[in-house]
Amino acid sequence: MAAVKSPLTETAQKVVGNALQGALVDLIDLALVAKQAHWNLTGRNFKVVHEHLDEVVDLARQSQDDVAERAVAIGVSPDGRVRTVADRSELPQLEAGYLADDKVVSAVTDVLAQIIGRFRERIAETDEPDPVTQDLLIGITHELEKQHWMFQAQT
Repeated sequence: MAAVKSPLTETAQKVVGNALQGALVDLIDLALVAKQAHWNLTGRNFKVVHEHLDEVVDLARQSQDDVAERAVAIGVSPDGRVRTVADRSELPQLEAGYLADDKVVSAVTDVLAQIIGRFRERIAETDEPDPVTQDLLIGITHELEKQHWMFQAQT
């Protein structure tokens, strides 16, 4: 089986690969959390929150693909398997059952804040070893922060 040769040094590849893998896990779980909330949402603000959650899911899914493809480009095999995500996710899970819109807005605001914090750490970690990956993470963080602001404005 052919492997993709990395344009990075071995040390840089390891640092950047870890940052990308962490980002991938965060983004996959974000899509799952947002979709779970989307399906179980109730309340007076159902329609606007329901549609807004789909924006988060779309952002997370597109971004996870970008992150995984960047990992492959630097010679790192991305791992988006359900077991990997379940074992490595740091996101709090939503409670089961129907969820009130105000609780969903609060939970998604908190989840986005946590992910943004980790993305900012990854931005700092990738500054020296790979500015290309850093740029990707900056762009995703920009979009996550926009969603965070919009959810936070609803609290």
